[in-house]
Amino acid sequence: MVRYLIRRIVLLGVTFLISSLIIFLICRLLPGDVARVLLGREAGEAALAGLRAELGLDRPLPIQYLDWLRGFFSGDWGISYSTRQPIRPLVLERLGNSLLLAGVTLALALPLGIGLGVWAGWRAGKPDDTMISVATLAVTGLPEFVTGLLLIDIFAFRLRWLPANSSIRPDATLLDIAPQLILPAITATLVLLAYIARLTRTGVVTELGQEYVRTAMLKGLAPLSILSRHVLRNALLPTITVIAISFGWLISGLIVVENVYNYPGIGRLLTFAIDRRDLILLQAVAMVTVMIFAVANLVADLLYAFLDPRIRLGQETEY
Repeated sequence: MVRYLIRRIVLLGVTFLISSLIIFLICRLLPGDVARVLLGREAGEAALAGLRAELGLDRPLPIQYLDWLRGFFSGDWGISYSTRQPIRPLVLERLGNSLLLAGVTLALALPLGIGLGVWAGWRAGKPDDTMISVATLAVTGLPEFVTGLLLIDIFAFRLRWLPANSSIRPDATLLDIAPQLILPAITATLVLLAYIARLTRTGVVTELGQEYVRTAMLKGLAPLSILSRHVLRNALLPTITVIAISFGWLISGLIVVENVYNYPGIGRLLTFAIDRRDLILLQAVAMVTVMIFAVANLVADLLYAFLDPRIRLGQETEY
């Protein structure tokens, strides 16, 4: 297990380095001139050249990349071109908001999606299985902005139970912002629900057809015991990967949801950086997103190895 963990951590480091190079090059290849965006169309060439020199954009690209990478991993993420404020506190504040929304979403999506998937798999071919599959697919097929606007219309405007705006204050407590998290979390949950439920159902149906399940049934074990102690351990393996990927998506991919509810997450910060051509801020947000995805997948791999020793032993035999 230790060798497996070391190998995954080494691959994680290589992933960070390759991703940082790709992010840096893509940001530098984006159309438009940062100095022109900041100073406006009427700025003269002398002013533009001076701002480029001030921001370090006139230096060779390899030097810019190495300086940025060294600063990023040492904790100095630079100063935003557009706001002239330190980037690290801003990104970490928005990341905290996104983590909070992701946590609430997973707290809703995981038990609901896994529960529906287990029930549908246990009742495969029955009417309730069909109803669950059709309902989850129908809900997931709706775009996030449609679902969000529909929820706002029902629960904020008609029933007046929840606020339509989720622009939380930095000094607000968790109790204060709890009502503002409900509608965005429900919208994100509906996006994930079908994926988690269908993968769980497929895993349960596959495992129920295995020989060890038939043997357990012939021995007279209770169906609930077979399901909880034997089937779920193997059936949830594919679902773990989806959950890990979904967590990364929840951190940075909820741009539509955050814009619908005006939620100050890292997704909205990403769109702000793109609109303002704020390369240094864009690079920091992109790197944080890559790190979240990479760590989430590392956790998924470790859970895989824990739940299925064949994966762990298969990796160790390569040494």
